[in-house]
Amino acid sequence: MASIKIQDKNFSYYIQQQLAALLRNTSTSVKFICVVTFFCYFLSYWDGAVRSISVTPGFFFPPSFWIWTAFTFCFLEIHFWEVCVDVIIVGLCGKLIEPLWGAMEMMTFFAIVNFGVAIISALFYLLLYMCTFNEELLFQVHIHGLAGYVAGVTVAVKQMMPDHVIMKTPIGKMTNRNIPLTAITLSVVLWLIGLLEGTNPTMITCGVLVSWIYLRFYQYHTNGSRGDMADNFVFASFFPNVLQPAVAVISNTIYEFMVKLKLCRRTVRKFDMAAAPTGVTVTIPGTDPIDMERRRQIALKALSERLSKVEHTPLVSKTSNLNKGSPSHIVQGNILTPAKKSKRSEQTPTTSVTTPSGTSTLINIPPNSEPSVSDV
Repeated sequence: MASIKIQDKNFSYYIQQQLAALLRNTSTSVKFICVVTFFCYFLSYWDGAVRSISVTPGFFFPPSFWIWTAFTFCFLEIHFWEVCVDVIIVGLCGKLIEPLWGAMEMMTFFAIVNFGVAIISALFYLLLYMCTFNEELLFQVHIHGLAGYVAGVTVAVKQMMPDHVIMKTPIGKMTNRNIPLTAITLSVVLWLIGLLEGTNPTMITCGVLVSWIYLRFYQYHTNGSRGDMADNFVFASFFPNVLQPAVAVISNTIYEFMVKLKLCRRTVRKFDMAAAPTGVTVTIPGTDPIDMERRRQIALKALSERLSKVEHTPLVSKTSNLNKGSPSHIVQGNILTPAKKSKRSEQTPTTSVTTPSGTSTLINIPPNSEPSVSDV
């Protein structure tokens, strides 16, 4: 019994140490979100506070119009494990995303995603009420927590490092581009078996949609452009390769409709052909140079890791195990030519290997082996 208490105490201490290390070097905004989320958890024991802080579809729209709940619902969690997940995700954002975007852009992303999740989730339950006339969908459903923002973070990670391998499974590799759809599917499964509330799948789905729309079309970059028009960040890329053509047809149709409503801008690729001494320079607006440099660094890192696995065997070492007994040859580049014989070479058959630096090395060749280009 005493050992169990000691283990529990050590585990609690370990968790505290890890959380402290995670938040130690983060910005003030990240610490503020984590602290407010932690203290708002204790308000979950008061029903009046839950009703006042969370988004209730029946009170969110007129005539009640509790619009402030769109800014407060994200800080309220009912379960303590959800608080821990929120703190970890927000802390990781401070470590991974904030250095690339900056504190202001990260807070902008936080506010836009949560505000969009509140509005779209409330509209979804209002639509369900219009179809079922069930008043519980309006007044008994309380939307709260950072589930939508957590889903938005998965989209941001997909944008930054889409091909980063997380784990290998029997059916293939799981990369960052698979996380958003996996999160949605997993939340639906957990809701069906009763481990999650019904609002969580709704918030996660809305978080993925809102974050993708913002990052795709509206995020402001330092070069004055907006959005990310990369081909690997289209909406169909969230789905498996088999479903991508069908999803592309539907998403492109919706996109054209939104362009006509002037809610989205049409993708325009401009090519600036400029004469240069070494060739032609092509500039495509809409792509952040920082993102291009980041992707280039990732590609260089992957290339260096592959090259490091290749065994660099010196040219001389491949033939150093050969014995005496055959005429001498000279290897120059990829051409194998007989060497001039001398009295010494007749007694001790050797091969002269010319290295790229210009120096020659004599090695022995066994009498019954004829050197060939494949040995070099």
